[in-house]
Amino acid sequence: MNQPSIDPKSLEDAAALLRAGKLCAFPTETVYGLGADAMDADAVLSIYETKGRPRFNPLIIHCADLAMAETIAEFSPFARRVAALWPGSLTLVLPAKPGNGLADVATAGLDTVAIRIPDHPVALALIAAVGRPLAAPSANPSGRLSPTTAYQVRLGFKGKVPVLDGGPCRAGVESTIIRIEGERLVQLRAGAVAREEIERLLGVVVEVAEKDAAIVAPGMLASHYAPNALMRLDAEPQPGEAYLAFGRGVEFAGVTRNLSPDGDLHEAARNLFSMLHELDAAGVGTIAVAPIPEWGLGEAINDRLQRAAAPRDL
Repeated sequence: MNQPSIDPKSLEDAAALLRAGKLCAFPTETVYGLGADAMDADAVLSIYETKGRPRFNPLIIHCADLAMAETIAEFSPFARRVAALWPGSLTLVLPAKPGNGLADVATAGLDTVAIRIPDHPVALALIAAVGRPLAAPSANPSGRLSPTTAYQVRLGFKGKVPVLDGGPCRAGVESTIIRIEGERLVQLRAGAVAREEIERLLGVVVEVAEKDAAIVAPGMLASHYAPNALMRLDAEPQPGEAYLAFGRGVEFAGVTRNLSPDGDLHEAARNLFSMLHELDAAGVGTIAVAPIPEWGLGEAINDRLQRAAAPRDL
């Protein structure tokens, strides 16, 4: 990875890279993923090495359809009922099927697997063209801001990772992760599908995992999704800071981005990482962030902000 990569010009070019054991970033409806053949241990190791990702942090496995998903995970009747919400921004943590062929490093040696079917035509066509599940965490250096455009992937990896450009991601935050325990649902990570929406669609209460729960799925590290700048949450901006605003009546003379002037949480989620990228590029030392409501997608937005603002090694 010492030389800039050559981006694939077509979906088939990207599939050929992945079939050859190489990495290729690709779009999903949530954020761009750094893809590798989930059954190729060397390829999956390249994900960890390229991102600088801790090996104990498992990866989400992306499948083209339920038939592919059922080759790598055990689906109870209840799990199939939940999986009816696919394709979409929902990751399910399920028991791994014995002999499923996944590289152990993809699941961090756990007996469960985090799996989803993305709701993006390019992602689905790419997985189908490869013919194997793809391991794909967000396509960014570990702990840094997730990318929602191909340009942000190139910037994050300094052009050394090939990326299949599928335009901006429409959701803007990662998938919601739910562990299925019998007929219980436990949210491990808030995401692009609000917990209340899952409860409404399934008629089942979704519990929330304890904050100090063991890491059994991506996105559970205390410090994650961080810009280079430090962050102050629920804050009024001070001179010399940048400001990530939300709602109407914003008055600040410094560098400012507004997640949603109308207070729309869907718009705010879609803009979150892109606007943090833009504020970070301004070179300020600190980003002040306006209060964000906790309901609906606000749960996922606040989760990302809290992890971005957590103490970290710099």
